[in-house]
Amino acid sequence: MKELRECVVIDAIRTPVGKSSRAQMKKLGGAFRECSAQDLLITVLQQIVERTKKICPDFDPKEIEDCHVGCLSQIGEQGGNIARFALLMAGLPEEIAGATVNRYCNAGLQAVNTVANAIKVGDGDICIAGGVESMTHYAMGSDMQIFGRIPKYPVIYSQKMREDPVRKMVPQGVSSELINDKYSFTREELDHFGMWSHQKATKAMRNEEKYFKRVVPVTYLKRYTDEEMNPIKDEKTGKQKVEEVTVTTDQTVREVYLDNPEKGWEMISSLKPVFRSAEKHGKVTAGNSSQIVDAAAAVLLMSREKADQLGLKPMARILSTAVAGGEPVIMLLAPIPAMRKALRRADLTIDDMDVIEPNEAFASPCLAFAKDFGYEFDDPRVNPTGGAIAIGHPIGASGVVYFTEMVHYLKNNNKKYGVQLMCGGAGVGISTVVEAL
Repeated sequence: MKELRECVVIDAIRTPVGKSSRAQMKKLGGAFRECSAQDLLITVLQQIVERTKKICPDFDPKEIEDCHVGCLSQIGEQGGNIARFALLMAGLPEEIAGATVNRYCNAGLQAVNTVANAIKVGDGDICIAGGVESMTHYAMGSDMQIFGRIPKYPVIYSQKMREDPVRKMVPQGVSSELINDKYSFTREELDHFGMWSHQKATKAMRNEEKYFKRVVPVTYLKRYTDEEMNPIKDEKTGKQKVEEVTVTTDQTVREVYLDNPEKGWEMISSLKPVFRSAEKHGKVTAGNSSQIVDAAAAVLLMSREKADQLGLKPMARILSTAVAGGEPVIMLLAPIPAMRKALRRADLTIDDMDVIEPNEAFASPCLAFAKDFGYEFDDPRVNPTGGAIAIGHPIGASGVVYFTEMVHYLKNNNKKYGVQLMCGGAGVGISTVVEAL
């Protein structure tokens, strides 16, 4: 029987994050409104390979065994196994296989864990894990709404779902309010956490030397359209107006929370609850919830032996992975058992961690994780470069985006251990423990 091998992280990158334009189409403000999900993914796939070839001429992309990509709404430009098509469109060797992964918001981190574990058991020496989501083009849940595209086939829910109200799914914002009820979190605690996320992200974005080590620019042809998505004609040519656009930084981070905290607090505390009225003690607002965004990310993983053979210095190694299911209505607490398993498998505790990277789908589960594991809400180890409240939650890509943030922070700051955890729809959780090298 073959012994398990070490899986190491060679590089990790992400695109800038663009605001989704779907919710507010008339503003036309999303940086990637006219950029396809394929172009986002192509950018990181090309860059992760080119960056490695630049420092290691002996690196042969044909040796990449597989590429797994997290993506939820697998329709349209995100359908047809976008992982494989993006590889081919990126001009990468046809020898690289590709698979698209959906474990709801866990999808991107699941892609990382799947290829990491394949490398550990000897199923390939080099793999890419990625994630992509254009939430402007495909809203969350759009892959289930086939009745809008194929009227003959309506959405069918099982009779069990209709008869069992305990299993009836609710919006995650409602789940977040249920967590507030369970733990008695206050609106002030949630808002402080949301404001803190923006403050950390602002500081990280202003540290340009480190920021641009992990955030790669995206250049695409912007085809101008009006608010109804009709082409805007160029007055001279009569054809649709087209312009090459390059996006270099996140569009989502609100710097006012750092630069003018008093004004920032006034702004965030004035927001109205979304999922439950203030009269009914609703606390979940846009200020303490993740942003709907567009982005992609990629990680290059190798066996330790292959990295040594090529003379590549790894950033980190993956120590353990875990998944868990949880109660499907409150749904956002499944990362708790997942992280317990991942830490136990790594023979480490939460006290050993230098970075704790929970996905900020909402502030309330992040506070719940802190309470369950016994660290403070404002522990400096938590999402030190900001999280999804500030940067955004491009659902299928988020696992890879924040894996990238975690390993770069560990490496840049001479830290050792990090744990990432993510919640997902219908009560699934995932966790990964890494050690910086």
